[in-house]
Amino acid sequence: MSHDHFDRVAGAYDESLPAHVREHYRGKRVRFIERLLRRGSVLDVGCGTGELTVAVAARGYRVVGLDRSHGMLGVFQGRSGRRVVQGSSEALPFRSGSFDLVVTIATLHHVGGPDTVRAMLRDLVRVARSPGGVVLVWDHNPRNPYWPRLMKRLPQDQDGYRLVPLDEILDGLGRAGIRRTRVVRSGWVPDFAPRPLLGLFRSLEWLLERLPVIRTFGAHNVVVGVRDRETDRDVGR
Repeated sequence: MSHDHFDRVAGAYDESLPAHVREHYRGKRVRFIERLLRRGSVLDVGCGTGELTVAVAARGYRVVGLDRSHGMLGVFQGRSGRRVVQGSSEALPFRSGSFDLVVTIATLHHVGGPDTVRAMLRDLVRVARSPGGVVLVWDHNPRNPYWPRLMKRLPQDQDGYRLVPLDEILDGLGRAGIRRTRVVRSGWVPDFAPRPLLGLFRSLEWLLERLPVIRTFGAHNVVVGVRDRETDRDVGR
């Protein structure tokens, strides 16, 4: 997808979902990151308007946000004075091993075809610390039947998208040398959940995320990969 499109929709991006639903998912992601990493440096690739980046930084992490869209980064800098970098997710402008955690949230479905996804995943792995650096990929689950309906209404998706299968993510991380991965299926609170009933929807989400078959249709595939010393040889090939 063209970053020019994101420049055009940047001003409306944060309002594309209700504030209480965005807050719910932002909280889930921050808590997940806290379980992965107690302290350290974080790179948020495809940070957009910076809602997650700012929330993670508020928990005491050293966070850098990166995005291709000048429009999105303009909104980000209007919200926070934190460091942001304009750049491509397939050629990250950082030295290898620079970050304890590299995270990308809801970006893969905007990247393009399998080759581009593979290139992006390889560079995410490259800039993660070795050994022990963590790569967190959190993206839309193609098996969830509601995504195509919702994405027709979201301005950021009007320029096209491709939902990336879980196997493609795992294959890309594997090709980059990641040998330790964990997969979590997450998210069942829809955009139409009323604020007064959010507690009920959260309770249902907690249950559905734990049902063996049902959870595979959750809103998001969450993949965690950990770098080891063997990864270095693969990344350097």
